[in-house]
Amino acid sequence: MANISAKDVKELREKTGVGMMECKKALVEADGDMEKAIDYLRERGLAAAQKKATRIAAEGVVLPYYDQASNQGVVVEVNSETDFVAKNEKFMSFVEGVAKTILATNPADVEALKEEKFNGTDRTVTETLNDLVLSIGENMKVRRFERMDGIVSTYIHAGGAVGVMVGFDVSDETKAADEAFVAMGKNVAMQIAAMSPEYLCKDDISADEMDKMHSITVDSALNKPDSLPMPILTSLINEAIDEKKWSDEDITIYQGLDGKQRKNFTNFISKEAYEILAGIAVSHKAEITENKIFTGLVQGRLSKQIKEICLLEQDFVRNDLFQGSVKGYVDSVAKELGCEIKTTGFIRMMKGEGLEKREENFAEEIAKQING
Repeated sequence: MANISAKDVKELREKTGVGMMECKKALVEADGDMEKAIDYLRERGLAAAQKKATRIAAEGVVLPYYDQASNQGVVVEVNSETDFVAKNEKFMSFVEGVAKTILATNPADVEALKEEKFNGTDRTVTETLNDLVLSIGENMKVRRFERMDGIVSTYIHAGGAVGVMVGFDVSDETKAADEAFVAMGKNVAMQIAAMSPEYLCKDDISADEMDKMHSITVDSALNKPDSLPMPILTSLINEAIDEKKWSDEDITIYQGLDGKQRKNFTNFISKEAYEILAGIAVSHKAEITENKIFTGLVQGRLSKQIKEICLLEQDFVRNDLFQGSVKGYVDSVAKELGCEIKTTGFIRMMKGEGLEKREENFAEEIAKQING
């Protein structure tokens, strides 16, 4: 049996990034042969990855990465089991390497990415990830990525909880290096992180989606009759009373209210009476939707929704810098720089979005460790 020195263990650790004990065990198994020990660790990494693959990995980081030399950017999400691992230097180095690999190889999707050579190595992304799983001891996976070309600005919120990339078209590209442009790009990216817009602008909303929004807004208004214009609401209440659709008690209560109280009549009538009123409104949907006052109400609510979900129409949150819309803010910086700036698109990713979360049970975890 070969004599395994501390120097050998250190060398293997430097080559593989695996812990000291695992390296020593690998050298013992390989009878001191460094290359065989590396192969042994790689096999162990694959086995460890397969064993841990079913464990929930919904933590990790979202990283926006931009290569200014090529004007190419990517936002990538890599998941781990715990947020503690997301702060690990090896893990973050791997995530950045994945981003660089994507920009260098332009894979069609995550499955194609897995077979690409990891940045600066002759190992695939999957093989490199397996090595990391063995080294760190958690299930990890590359979940998704999106690319963006051109001039972009990036923002990372809360250490990778949210990653943003926003693109710009600048008439004079030299202005993109200006301090005012850089600050503007970051501010817009922060706006996206904070306000979660769904679209860049109103023109990006399809006709089908607009129809759906309109239908939902109409139904919502009818099912909340106290929010309807007063002439329409009054006619609905009159029908409920005149045709005895309300109970005698609710009719008596309503008729006993003064003018001020009637403005808040929902605080006095029963829940059943309110539901009946909504039912009456829905039954008159065809005629109510033809009412110009109601049409104006719906259009106002739609405009408010569009302003909330479209980036360029949102109110700029940094009103200490600019009061108005995001588009107005971008235009003001363009005027300051003496060029045209057009916001072309954005990517916003939230870590673990849509994934099943791991339920922590520390007592159970400790018991497992004690019992082996």
